[in-house]
Amino acid sequence: NINRLESEGMRFTQSFQAAPMCSPTRHCIYTGLYPVRTGAYPNHTFAKEGTRSVVHYLEPLGYRVALTGKKHIAPKSVFPFEYSGAGKNNKTPGWKAIASLFAETSETETPFCLFVCSTEPHQPWTKGDPSKYDPNKLKLPPYFVDTPETRENFSKYLAEITYFDGEVGRCLSLLDKYGLNDSTLVIVTTEQGSSLPFGKWTCYDTGLQNGLVVRWPGKVKAGSVSDALVEYVDVLPTFIEAAGGSVPEILEGRSYAPVLTGEATDHKQYVFGLQTTRGINQGSDYYGIRMARSDRFKYIRNLTPEMTFQNTMVFSDIFESWRDKAKTDADAAELVHRFQHRPAEELYDVDADPFELNNLADDPQYAEVLSELRGELDGWMKDQGDLGQATELAASEHQARDKAGKKKKD
Repeated sequence: NINRLESEGMRFTQSFQAAPMCSPTRHCIYTGLYPVRTGAYPNHTFAKEGTRSVVHYLEPLGYRVALTGKKHIAPKSVFPFEYSGAGKNNKTPGWKAIASLFAETSETETPFCLFVCSTEPHQPWTKGDPSKYDPNKLKLPPYFVDTPETRENFSKYLAEITYFDGEVGRCLSLLDKYGLNDSTLVIVTTEQGSSLPFGKWTCYDTGLQNGLVVRWPGKVKAGSVSDALVEYVDVLPTFIEAAGGSVPEILEGRSYAPVLTGEATDHKQYVFGLQTTRGINQGSDYYGIRMARSDRFKYIRNLTPEMTFQNTMVFSDIFESWRDKAKTDADAAELVHRFQHRPAEELYDVDADPFELNNLADDPQYAEVLSELRGELDGWMKDQGDLGQATELAASEHQARDKAGKKKKD
């Protein structure tokens, strides 16, 4: 279904989000603001009161703005969608509600903006048909330790992606049923990377890069591909422009409508990201990461590199199998260590090294690139009000750690 949509629209090869976790990602796409600006940059948190969202911008333009399925956003005053859901805790898309909305808007010709929010492929991976993906025949990425547990879980993850593809198909079929195909801009995008190691909760591309396909009949050339750098934060401005509105200056994203229509091929020179383990399941009290990326190079800054990275994955059967193999396998040992112990700075040539395995931060040949991206990240963090906070936070965390260590020693 997604492949079919791609043949009818545009696929982006370089789309990114600002935080590799569920809640900050969703706050970002609805507000057009980066996570630090809204206050929702740790996971399971909420936007500051007074923040405006897509509802506040599109309703005055005559749109019904609705959301069905997974929410993971707050407070409701910031996100006053028409809500509907189905299944356990109303976290899965409500297909009857979607059909009703399409029927009503088709009949009244009322414009609408609908977010259909799947929970797949979020863990637990229990949907789809894993038998279609034989664990023994899978080609694993080089940042995975090859163990039976890794292969089995990767198979289940791929099955859930296929289940998600089916949900996309179901939504597209409903648009077709109610005669809305030709008048509807459709975006299919993914969330952060998988919760397997080096994906979700990290600022590597496998954590921050997302899939993006856009169909806009009469506007987007069918079967086109764009290499423009775009971000989640750009979606809301794009919607506003597509709806005929003026994009407010307060929004930090920029509309990529000109890329969609073929008026432009480039969009941004840099994209940015951040991660904190504070607030995540079984995460450490702190482990701050920041990222700046151009179309070729990726720079990652670890604010407290002396700390050991920890999250729920570290306690999983997958990572336990990695540890076991690491006892006798040097490559496995290197990956286990690399996942939990990050240097202060990382620099990757993502063209030559798409899996980010060769850190160039100490290579003098790339000193100019390193300096450039350091400066861009500093500027972004300062603009976000994050630079001073991050430095102060790191210092306070050092003090807290030292105090805790002294108390334990006493």
